[in-house]
Amino acid sequence: MVKKVNKRELFLVQGEKIVRKLRNCPRCGPGIFLAKHSNRESCGKCGYTEFAKK
Repeated sequence: MVKKVNKRELFLVQGEKIVRKLRNCPRCGPGIFLAKHSNRESCGKCGYTEFAKK
């Protein structure tokens, strides 16, 4: 059985630098990213959520 994987890249390589595209979770620390939704960013591990300001 083949499982589909989301192809969204988490990092961008610019010359000698590696730039993260998503923010890290402030509770969980580096390596755990916040998922971007239409009106919020949330952590899938701890449930931390930040709502977008209008």
